[in-house]
Amino acid sequence: MMGSYFFKSIIYREEECRMSDNSNHNSVISVRTMEIIVALLFLAVGLVVMTGSIKLGAKWGSDGPESGYFPFYISLIILVSSSITLFQAFKDKEQGEEAFVEKEPFGQVMAVLVPAAVYVLGVQLIGIYVASAVYIAIFMVWLGKYVIWKAAAVGLGVSIALFMMFEYWFQIPLPHGSLINPLAFIGLQ
Repeated sequence: MMGSYFFKSIIYREEECRMSDNSNHNSVISVRTMEIIVALLFLAVGLVVMTGSIKLGAKWGSDGPESGYFPFYISLIILVSSSITLFQAFKDKEQGEEAFVEKEPFGQVMAVLVPAAVYVLGVQLIGIYVASAVYIAIFMVWLGKYVIWKAAAVGLGVSIALFMMFEYWFQIPLPHGSLINPLAFIGLQ
């Protein structure tokens, strides 16, 4: 009696998972839409490379291939491949229902991607050492659930170690910031 209940619950869970996999209510974007977008991007890249190759010379010269010969044929392969992908994406309507990415995994990716993009901007504006200290500390508090003082200590420690290694030992200056240079305020510049 207990065994039959156990197997019924397993079968019910499998059916529930199959139903949730086929449903598109949690989807951010479908496979078909993503294939169309990527195919169009590769078509654009292929056209740009082909145009540049023709300007350079994509023929066989007297002394061998011209400088645009190889890129021309590579771009031709890219154009043909992305055209086939685009045709198949428009032809196959079933992929319009299949989820490319769902909301929860997409949110997890964005939780890392957006702060990373802000970090890259911060490196340009306030320098790599200060931006790295802030980035490490925020990630430790936000995603790692560490207390603020530990996150600040690790962020500062890593940035100080990188500063000592690159600026003093290797004597390779890393970006110090174009908007403001926080290191100049404490006399390290």
